[in-house]
Amino acid sequence: MTLRELFSGIAELDSATAGIAAAGVAADSRAVRPGDVFVALAGSKTDGARFVAEAVAAGAAAVVSDHALTETPAVPFLRVANARRALALLAAKIYPRQPGTIAAVTGTSGKTSVAAFTRQIWARLGHAAASVGTVGLVTPARAVYGSLTTPDPVALHRMLDEVAGEGVTHLVMEASSHGLDQHRLDGVRVTAGAFTNLSRDHLDYHATVVAYLAAKLRLFSDLILPGGAAVISADHAESEAVLAVARARHLRVMTVGRGGDGIRLCDVARDGFAQTLTLEHEGRTYVVRLPLAGAFQIENALVAAGLALATGGAPDRVFEALGHLEGASGRLELAGTRHGAPVFIDYAHKPDALAKVLEALRPFARGRLVVVFGAGGDRDAGKRPLMGEIAARGADIVIVTDDNPRGEDAGAIRAAILKAAPGAREIGDRAAAIRAGVALLEPGDVLLIAGKGHETGQIVGDRVLPFSDHAAVAAALAGEGP
Repeated sequence: MTLRELFSGIAELDSATAGIAAAGVAADSRAVRPGDVFVALAGSKTDGARFVAEAVAAGAAAVVSDHALTETPAVPFLRVANARRALALLAAKIYPRQPGTIAAVTGTSGKTSVAAFTRQIWARLGHAAASVGTVGLVTPARAVYGSLTTPDPVALHRMLDEVAGEGVTHLVMEASSHGLDQHRLDGVRVTAGAFTNLSRDHLDYHATVVAYLAAKLRLFSDLILPGGAAVISADHAESEAVLAVARARHLRVMTVGRGGDGIRLCDVARDGFAQTLTLEHEGRTYVVRLPLAGAFQIENALVAAGLALATGGAPDRVFEALGHLEGASGRLELAGTRHGAPVFIDYAHKPDALAKVLEALRPFARGRLVVVFGAGGDRDAGKRPLMGEIAARGADIVIVTDDNPRGEDAGAIRAAILKAAPGAREIGDRAAAIRAGVALLEPGDVLLIAGKGHETGQIVGDRVLPFSDHAAVAAALAGEGP
């Protein structure tokens, strides 16, 4: 491929540059191979322009940036309006294959579950389906676990190309606010997008809730292909803003939930840890037994059903598939029991998510509802007292522990939570906190371990220490440890 072919529609090239061969694209100078185009991105911690010389020495065929360089490189330099968008579009050309049907879901909570549920529904409909997001990549042939909700654009487009080559026809992906704001999904041929909900999160990055919502709206204003579909959970104040953007684009809109006009939730009856839903769609009534607990899982399931319908699924088969859904890893996952009291693990690491999962578990606690949780370091500090207040209000016993302290003092993070959680116990060591929570359990109690979910490491300083809530619960139930 020549630079002319690679940059078609992205940047104008002079005749001397246009014929140069291009082999690939990279934004990390350490990943540059001979013939690659190096895109120098300006980040919050460093500027890729500092590493142009290293990229050229590694064989870069050209350098791209959206700002001037201090030194002129020995290879062609192309200046673009937005280097992050250019990186994504270049990656899409280097890795051109994509599944024919791609859905993307955004929102504060529920993205991982919606992605998992949509993949499961598609699979039951007979499609070769995959999902990518917080828990990694899951395809019919393999599961690769990762850590970023939305991968960087080069990795993302390489992955799309690989799974398309493996025969995947339907893929659903999580679209994080960071990923949308940083143009990581640009170049992805999104045929349907979904919105779950919005609550306080990532304000260390976006600064305001208005900016946070604006980042999520990019999915509907910029990324869904013309004529594509928008599936929107109707029961939130922010839903109207998403609807307005989707309608302005003339997307096919489907709303779901109590106020939905595409899938309307008419009634809910609890059935143990399952729920019986009465739904209405296109004038027909469907009664579905959803094998999951919690109102938030109903929302997630209906958004997933909406995506399946919007991408051609037959209603009878889509609603039948809801009765077979399995929860995503670390999402209100039953990890074991003690004296008949269940222990659940959930990824809830933000105020709204913690409130929802405590609300979901309260009906099952004939005795006491116990919660073990913490908050991450180097993230929105304002949510810590909010989470403490929610835990104190929603649980009978609160144990505050460490989550991923990262570069902050773990004790200071716990103190910020404890100020709003009078009577809570403080046990910094997460394994010890989990053991303490398990030891408290009596018949009729329920224990929630919140914050880390599927994660298998704990970030302390600049190290990732092996740690799994699942393993810690198993050890506590087996009586292991001090």
